[in-house]
Amino acid sequence: MASQDGNEAVVMETEGSPKKEESACANLGDEDAEANEQSGQEDGGNSSSQCQASVSNGGDTDDGKETVDLKIIWNKNKYDLRIPLDATGASLKERIHSLTGLPPSMQKVMYKGLLPEDKTLREIKVTNGAKIMVVGSTINDVLAVNTPKEVIQQEVKAEENKKEPLCQQKQHRKVLDKGKPEDIMPSVKGTKERLPTVPLSGMYNKSGGKVRLTFKLEQDQLWIGTKERTEKLPMGSIKNVVTEPIEGHDDYYMMAFQLGPTEASYYWVYWVPVQYVDAIKDTILGKWQFF
Repeated sequence: MASQDGNEAVVMETEGSPKKEESACANLGDEDAEANEQSGQEDGGNSSSQCQASVSNGGDTDDGKETVDLKIIWNKNKYDLRIPLDATGASLKERIHSLTGLPPSMQKVMYKGLLPEDKTLREIKVTNGAKIMVVGSTINDVLAVNTPKEVIQQEVKAEENKKEPLCQQKQHRKVLDKGKPEDIMPSVKGTKERLPTVPLSGMYNKSGGKVRLTFKLEQDQLWIGTKERTEKLPMGSIKNVVTEPIEGHDDYYMMAFQLGPTEASYYWVYWVPVQYVDAIKDTILGKWQFF
């Protein structure tokens, strides 16, 4: 019985040893772990391997996470991005922000459709090397698009000064060479009048067809009427009004309404009576004058 008890004691001690060492390893500091590693090497490496396994299993750093390499494409630019596979769509937007300067709230991120913010890249099955399309504008881009009318007018005026007079340009000469329309409203030089209560009629458009202008002040609209149809334009949508006196007939003007960002958007009207030119510009551009 004594020998059996002795054997049992040896077995119990053998089984208990790893638990003691494991507990000790969990409480080791950096210096103790280093000392333990040296001691373990002398003992055959058993203690070192057990402590190393404990430390690596407890790590939570990004280095231990599974990552995926992505190709971010925005505004004709390409960016390489490595990100944890378990990152959410919202986290991806933050990383895109750091790369492009595009705020997350202004991003539309596409990967096989619109990328959800609340799901991880793993859940939506993003693969290594995947191309992520990003659509959106920066704050500066938005401000540039919404340039005040005054700035646009200054830029247009500066551009006009560099060019030959409008009346001499080929696209306008083919209309002006038709001569003054017979039914045009009479002009009054040296005066400024309010807009008439009736439509301004008898004028030509760019194609040489007859056009009339009706100002619906109560609706804040300009109606441009031709034989075929009537265009109803909110005055706020007209970015600028370009005018120039007609050569040899300075009591009449040619006038363009800028409907978009380029000259291709100009709607030209010819033979506008001089006394209404300022009233038209002030009404459309929001500069009310009392005279």
